[in-house]
Amino acid sequence: MADPTTTGFLTRRTVRFADCDPAGIVYFPRCFDMLNGVVEDWWAAMGFPWRVTIPERRIGIPTVAMAATFVAPSMLGDELVCTLVVARIGGASLELRHAVTGDGGLRFRAEQTLVCTDLTTHKAQPWPDDLRLAMTRFLETDHAQHPSA
Repeated sequence: MADPTTTGFLTRRTVRFADCDPAGIVYFPRCFDMLNGVVEDWWAAMGFPWRVTIPERRIGIPTVAMAATFVAPSMLGDELVCTLVVARIGGASLELRHAVTGDGGLRFRAEQTLVCTDLTTHKAQPWPDDLRLAMTRFLETDHAQHPSA
């Protein structure tokens, strides 16, 4: 697997007061909110902002699986670097890997699976060709060389 801290889509986040528990440490569910924001920023950077893509194309992009490993705490005021890479693009699914670092060290990593759905039927549907093409630019190196793997 490619190291998601050195490849992929990169964005930055500042840990806010609302992200923290009374001890001043990021409360773990807020990490998932943060990653949802990273994905939304990634779609916008690819030219498909959700505020337009979801209502106009009637495409849903729900998360169907998420797993995280927390390595070190993040604190109020920390500047975090969030990196996203595409691990796999399936017919209707998309597997992402996230790495969140701060002060040069890994804070947490996560694996996320999204599915393309039709907002009318709420059933899975294939990724439109233009979206699939845009996502391939962020494939991990191993998959970029062997897209069918």
